[in-house]
Amino acid sequence: MSSTESVGEKKSIGLTKRVERLREACISAEPRICPERAEIVTRAYQEHEDKQINIKRALTLASVLDTMSVYILEGELIVGNHSSAPRAAPVFPEFAVQYIEDEMDAFEKRSGDRFLVSDETKDGLRRIIPYWKGRTVKERILSMASEEIIKGGQDHVGAFDDEWALQNGDGHLAIDYPKLLGLGFRGLLDEIAQRRNALNPDDPEQLEKQYFYDSLTIVYEAAVRFAIRFADLAERMASEAKDGGWKKDLLDIARTCRRVPENPATTFREAVQVVWFGQLIIQLETNGHSVSIGRFDQFIQPFYRKDIDDGSITEEEALEVLECFWVKLASITKLRSWSQTRLNAGFPMFQNLTIGGQKTDGEDAVNDLTYLILDCHDRMRLSQPTLTARVFKGTPHRFLKRCVEVLSKGGGMPAFFNDDIIIPSLLLRGVRKEDAYNYNLVGCVEPSVAGKWGGRYGAANFSLTKCLELALHGGKDPRTGIMLHGDSRTLPDFESYEEIMAAFKDQVSYYLSLYTRKDNIQDFVWEEMMPTPFVSGLVDDCVARGKEIKKGGAVYDYSGGQTGNIANVANSLAAIRKLVFEESLIDKKELFHVLENDFEGKRGEEIRQLLITRAPKYGNDDDYVDSIAKEAFTHYMVDLALHKNTRFGRGPIGGTFHPSTASVAYNVPAGSLIGATPDGRKAGQPLADVESPFRGTELNGPTAVIKSVSKLEHIMESGGSILNLKFNPAVFSSQKQLDNLVALVRAYFELRGMEVQILIVSADKLRQAQKQPEKHRDLLVRVAGYSTYFVALDPEIQNDIIARTEHQKL
Repeated sequence: MSSTESVGEKKSIGLTKRVERLREACISAEPRICPERAEIVTRAYQEHEDKQINIKRALTLASVLDTMSVYILEGELIVGNHSSAPRAAPVFPEFAVQYIEDEMDAFEKRSGDRFLVSDETKDGLRRIIPYWKGRTVKERILSMASEEIIKGGQDHVGAFDDEWALQNGDGHLAIDYPKLLGLGFRGLLDEIAQRRNALNPDDPEQLEKQYFYDSLTIVYEAAVRFAIRFADLAERMASEAKDGGWKKDLLDIARTCRRVPENPATTFREAVQVVWFGQLIIQLETNGHSVSIGRFDQFIQPFYRKDIDDGSITEEEALEVLECFWVKLASITKLRSWSQTRLNAGFPMFQNLTIGGQKTDGEDAVNDLTYLILDCHDRMRLSQPTLTARVFKGTPHRFLKRCVEVLSKGGGMPAFFNDDIIIPSLLLRGVRKEDAYNYNLVGCVEPSVAGKWGGRYGAANFSLTKCLELALHGGKDPRTGIMLHGDSRTLPDFESYEEIMAAFKDQVSYYLSLYTRKDNIQDFVWEEMMPTPFVSGLVDDCVARGKEIKKGGAVYDYSGGQTGNIANVANSLAAIRKLVFEESLIDKKELFHVLENDFEGKRGEEIRQLLITRAPKYGNDDDYVDSIAKEAFTHYMVDLALHKNTRFGRGPIGGTFHPSTASVAYNVPAGSLIGATPDGRKAGQPLADVESPFRGTELNGPTAVIKSVSKLEHIMESGGSILNLKFNPAVFSSQKQLDNLVALVRAYFELRGMEVQILIVSADKLRQAQKQPEKHRDLLVRVAGYSTYFVALDPEIQNDIIARTEHQKL
């Protein structure tokens, strides 16, 4: 039996005491707000007020790395901290401060995603907030956006929600870790120096490149000093350590951090440490989430294999290093406003780690480290990283079986991605073949090419159901009375179903125009105010071009476009078509009246039941309604792709928008802005999540679900898709049933589905967790494109997960 087979079939054993202690400390740590970064950044901005923006941002990051607290927890093998304590969120005042001021006393009282805030922290933040008033990214964006654009967003009509982008940096990428591992920062600095020295000082067009290269030099020298701070700390701690084993560990940490990331990595442990430093510094620089890791099992495998073969590490020791890395990834958290939190509930950071798939020659890429990663996740059961598995026709059954074994224990990871549709979708967008075969996932579910991708997927969330509501009300939002794109007709005035579909498409096109304009303002402001030298130098071809990512430095550049609730639109349009126009069971005026009154009053509930029971529902393999879903969603995808981003024509391949259904928990807050809908949904209730059927309406089992969803044009959805399935654990009580789940995944992918994620948990267990959260602290659930701890979620999100259809058989 090969080593790959033996690892893949190995039974999980208990965690070491070291890892148990670190894992428990991570899970039990109460999230708190750390003011340290905010105070350092404020001082740096004041000190460097007159500096060119690239240099100011570089010096600011260097100040953070040089002066922030550093610590090493007892037992750690991988070191580096994001803030002054585990699971403490740093503050990024340069992006937004008003929500911090407004919510300062409410962070601890939230119904979900609570943060402790000490009086000292409050005082410190209140001292610096006045400096940032009028200087933040959010204020700059809002000053540039037209009244029309603002009224289309979340605070008014609610056709789209971009609050996250107003308060944050980008992220949504994976840097070139293989390059960093192979060169170290010293090698990168040498390359940058050569390009800097080759500039013509008499050419004014090269002045911007000079500032760019100087900013890279500042941050990479700071990154080296940052690692050395941990080496120095480890040596001091070792000199005082009483335990011989811990003393040795500390000296090993010191040697590792004195060598990397300055120099090329030579061992498995050094390689993992480099990746952690990279993840850490990016998130200190950009305030972005979805800072992803890429194809970790591919670029770390050579280090692992070398160390195993020469006997310098055992499989068990390597597993313990991975487990320590998992704890570090799970220790990062992020402060968000309450309105943004409702979209990103459960402290998610979306640090996606991709395993499996194919090599660039089309051969199976699964290796022995792939299986070790699965073992690590199986044992750790942490919310981070977001583990994803690439699958293609040639994927070994053994690998998929091990994935579903891990998945069957709950938590919703790994999710599955179909190479046989994602690779063609990337090729259609102009991605080169070798890069398309080497794609990884970032954020929730977004295909990307590590170290070459400069665009952002984290665009605004777009509400298709709001567009339908507007179409049925003549363009007027019934909640606010705002009319931005009017039509003389309301539902009673339409003469045919086709007219309603056309009116819906018209509203979609109009609000997509507002939405993409707002996104481009966002990117313009990021380019103007928030250069990211650390990230840019590790994404090709930024160094070769002498350009920041946001100025067109990357090889590829696409902007995302998130949407979902396809089921509500399809079910509503199907109900109107069938019950109003074809069977005349409901009068147009009467339907409009009961929708206006949330199904209250005479015949209200009777009509609602007709809409629910007599109209076909998406998710049951019914072409009548599935074809409507396909038509509505295809219109969105085609129209979105016509829009250009701010990097179009500035160097990268692409420069356009492309669609995705990675809309996180948007279905809940979006539903609160929409009245009753013709599918029988009542006003304010959550919408369907992503591409999934509306809860309780899929009556023919999971096979019918995958057939319905596979009819969507996934090859156009190069930004990524999500299908959520939920099963009762009793379904998977035998090995045969696990094989059936493997078969279900393969069947969906043969039907050209793009992605599926599966939560295996009972509604009863979730209700128990609501009643006794202290007994279910580490109960993981899949929310959308991420998993998180159920008890940390707002009750509204919890109830939405509980209400999802729980399949009782496969």
